[in-house]
Amino acid sequence: MLTDTRAFSGIAVRDLAAARQFYGEVLGLRTSEDHGNLWLHLAGGRDTFVYEQPTATPASYTVLNFQVDDVGAVVGELTARGVRFQRYDGIEQDEHGVMRGQGPDIAWFTDPSGNVLSVIAADG
Repeated sequence: MLTDTRAFSGIAVRDLAAARQFYGEVLGLRTSEDHGNLWLHLAGGRDTFVYEQPTATPASYTVLNFQVDDVGAVVGELTARGVRFQRYDGIEQDEHGVMRGQGPDIAWFTDPSGNVLSVIAADG
């Protein structure tokens, strides 16, 4: 029934203006608005719907993974833009917050609402 139906992911945020600034200006993603909501236009045509829900509980899992060629370089660029990378107990991470040698290199960070995002090695 839904085999050929277009689908997309959605992320709830507490403050749409903060999300627009973060995803558009800090992360540099193309965004657009429709009916008071935000669309993230991701490479590969995988757009993500972002909607405001003031009482939203942040997702405790990674809601969006950005595949990159050089995790360390991207972590450096995002850190310079004010992004803080997460540290997790029991996970060995380097001084920049990158987990290496346990699968693909990966580093986690959050959006202004606390939803978990990552940059992950494209070749991993």
